[in-house]
Amino acid sequence: MASYDAIRELPLVVEECAFEGLDIAFGDFERLTTVVKLRGGGEEGVGEDVVYDAVDHIGQQTHGPPEGLAHAGTFEEFSKRLDGIDLFPAGAPERADVSRDYRRWAFESAALDLALRQAGTNLAAALGREPRPLNFVNSMRLASFGDDGGSSIEPLLQRLAVYPTLRFKLDPFNDWDDDLIAALVATGAVDSLDLKGFYKGTPVDVITDPGLYAKLIDAFPDAWLEDPDVNAETKPLLDPVSERVTWDAPIHSIADIEAMPWSPPRTVNVKPSRFGPISNLFAAYDYCEERGIGAYGGGQSELGPGRGQIQYLASIFHPDTPNDVAPSGYNDPEQATRPGLPSSPLAPAIDPLGFRWAG
Repeated sequence: MASYDAIRELPLVVEECAFEGLDIAFGDFERLTTVVKLRGGGEEGVGEDVVYDAVDHIGQQTHGPPEGLAHAGTFEEFSKRLDGIDLFPAGAPERADVSRDYRRWAFESAALDLALRQAGTNLAAALGREPRPLNFVNSMRLASFGDDGGSSIEPLLQRLAVYPTLRFKLDPFNDWDDDLIAALVATGAVDSLDLKGFYKGTPVDVITDPGLYAKLIDAFPDAWLEDPDVNAETKPLLDPVSERVTWDAPIHSIADIEAMPWSPPRTVNVKPSRFGPISNLFAAYDYCEERGIGAYGGGQSELGPGRGQIQYLASIFHPDTPNDVAPSGYNDPEQATRPGLPSSPLAPAIDPLGFRWAG
């Protein structure tokens, strides 16, 4: 049975919607998200809108919920209702190509949480999947946003001093020199390199440097190479190691997985919010599982319940892979260098009701 078939007919009553804004500063970058709360039948379901542009969050929270959300029917019928609702009533999103999916994910995950709570069950039980300890990596840059000092291994070493078994997914930058690369190799703690080849006009852009690609490919022979910029200069470097290439930013559907170079990939980042409707996400999980394509999870700097929800999904669909879903404390430079954060693998923390990670 398809995974989505297990939840599509869940009864769902939605009576009202409310928003809660969250924010945190990462250097010069302020991250805003919005918790979507759907209420009905004496229960509340939550999801998290991870749109990246602050103006879109401010507009949503100021305007209030869109019209037409009231519903009495099934979860699938509510999902289809969302097809006809403009979830950006305050104005078109800054990045329409991705932001509409991010917001759709927030409303659908809140609706799924609500439907499961109204049914007196949880997602793992509904799908017949056993939650398992969740392997995670800490994703990080080696230079803070707005920091003119350049990349340094110190933030990584500070984390390892407190959490010696921690594994990393790193964002290489153009200032990575031979000494820094050698020092990183010596830690033996790098699982993945996010080359950011699909980001343009964002704070995380990296100029494609074939020379750096060559150094990284040789220095980290076992690391995943995520989102390389494949062009006439880099493709000859990547062809011999194509089994290590994986994709994140361009993956929003099964069709995207099939369209990537060297398809099918050995593994791919199935980032829930990128897929929008839950039907699309669950179809991608099934597609990868049926074809032996590995999957790992990824987050969007969630600040609220959305982080737990992606950990939940990773624990039931792909717990043993290098999931980029570390507890949020690892994204805080101060908290990540103090004892007290959970280590990988993360013990399952499934709420008895709904679609929530209780940890």
